Amino acid sequence: MDNAILALCYEGTMKFGTLAVSTPGLTEGVVGTSSVLLGGKYLIAARALAERSAAIFKKMSLVSLNTTLSEGEALRVYSALLDKVRIP
Repeated sequence: MDNAILALCYEGTMKFGTLAVSTPGLTEGVVGTSSVLLGGKYLIAARALAERSAAIFKKMSLVSLNTTLSEGEALRVYSALLDKVRIP
């Protein structure tokens, strides 16, 4: 997509999970607006991943998180994956 990033974070079969949205900050180092739209599990991790994705790609970001990992571990693992797909 030209104007947004869609990240689906899941294990095994594809499943939709907690959905968070974030916009990039207007200046470098500033976090944009973010919110959890759907779901009730791993709210902090989903929102943090959306914010990180928006900051990395400088685009609006939608992140779905469905995992069996602990919230902290999921945030670490999926943040590392976002760093790997970062466009230079």
